[in-house]
Amino acid sequence: MAVDSRFFDEMEARIPRGGVRTRFAPSPTGYMHVGNLRTALYTWLIARHAGGTFILRIEDTDQGRLVEGATDVIYRTMAECGLTHDEGPDVGGPVGPYIQSERRDLYGKYAHLLVEKGAAYYCFCEKTESEEDSGDWDRAADPCRDLSAAEVEANLAAGKPYVIRQRIPLDGSTTFHDVSFGDITVENKTLDDQVLLKRDGLPTYNFANVVDDHLMGITHVVRGSEYLSSAPKYNLLYEAFGWEIPTYVHCSPVMRDQHNKMSKRHGDPSYEDLIAQGYLTGAVLNYVALLGWAPKGERSEQEIFSLQELADVFDIAGISKSPAIFDLAKLDHFNAVYLRALPPEDFARIAEPYIRQSVKNPAVDAAAVAALLQARCEHLTDIPEKVDFFDALPDYDLALFTNKKSKTDADVSKAMLEAAVPALEALPEWTQEGVHDALIGLAEKLGVKNATLMWPVRIAAAGKQVTPGGAVEICHILGREETLRRLRLGLERLSA
Repeated sequence: MAVDSRFFDEMEARIPRGGVRTRFAPSPTGYMHVGNLRTALYTWLIARHAGGTFILRIEDTDQGRLVEGATDVIYRTMAECGLTHDEGPDVGGPVGPYIQSERRDLYGKYAHLLVEKGAAYYCFCEKTESEEDSGDWDRAADPCRDLSAAEVEANLAAGKPYVIRQRIPLDGSTTFHDVSFGDITVENKTLDDQVLLKRDGLPTYNFANVVDDHLMGITHVVRGSEYLSSAPKYNLLYEAFGWEIPTYVHCSPVMRDQHNKMSKRHGDPSYEDLIAQGYLTGAVLNYVALLGWAPKGERSEQEIFSLQELADVFDIAGISKSPAIFDLAKLDHFNAVYLRALPPEDFARIAEPYIRQSVKNPAVDAAAVAALLQARCEHLTDIPEKVDFFDALPDYDLALFTNKKSKTDADVSKAMLEAAVPALEALPEWTQEGVHDALIGLAEKLGVKNATLMWPVRIAAAGKQVTPGGAVEICHILGREETLRRLRLGLERLSA
């Protein structure tokens, strides 16, 4: 089958050159797992650090695994994370289309070009995908590898279905270089004649990647270390075409523990799961960036980075070849730091939906409740349980009134509430400062430590041993009427 050299010359002429160009190329097969997010982040950071171009490409050639709505998940996640792309299906660009299924006619031309160059061949054998996937494919015994040109033409003329396979050299070795793993040499006899073009005319993942990366001018290819074994075959394809080989950045896996990769099947969270569990996007990105990468020089001890700071300092030399363990406790720490660093009004805005899950009473000021939570919160999803007492006083155990540190027991607490109720009733205005001064003044008048008075007031007002905020803040938010009702109820129970 003759090839048109003008077509290939025109495709070469389209390729942008001279700057760093990276791509994130997810398959729309479901959720955005942590490893995918890290690949997207590193790819984006390489481009942004170099002032280059970041491309989003959708790889949908494996039609059997596509999941409806998964492409929307990709767009939404990238947008939420601030990983803006310069070229892609939705924004266009000079080397589109950016969806592989829309480039279908392209791959056949390049596969046939490889056949003409002697680097690939038509295979008419009836081999199942499962046999090839299992490693049972024996290329040395493949009769199609050595078919004559006449035999190939006869088979094609007869309409025999075929795949196009890469013709791997039978001897010698192939060496490739990776940023993290260095030079790796593989004996060619250990490589299989992988399928490049399937019977349906669609390319395999491995072939489409090489063709698209070249035609889109990709300078740095970031992918998981599971593709290290395929890299020699990629190199042989680049060399067969006469193309420049990009910089390979293979990232070691993100692990659940020392022995197991993270997996949705085993209940490990996706990006969307983490957000639903009350983690902030910034905290997730910051933590994920450090899963397999470490800053160098004066920033080597820094732990908290904004996305822009990451772009400023990101260096591919800092990527480790060691697997990274995803530690939720460590992510909790990052999330707490991010929550506490938010401007109070921003925290109040994002906390309000969680507050209102349990505090339905509109008279309770959600912003005031949020002010109590900001320094005491690791996950937004912790909020409803922490503040439910504002809506309804729980049925608490009277044993809560006994506290050794505050020097209270049932009798002491009863005496404190008997004094606190009239003192609070007498307040001309119900302000936080007024409640504070009344209770502090009362403790001084009674000759007790502040905690001896504050403990029973807080227990009566909240009905919980641990609360965000102390007695003064809680009473102020509850308001005069509700506070006095709860304190009188506590007094009644202690007097019974």
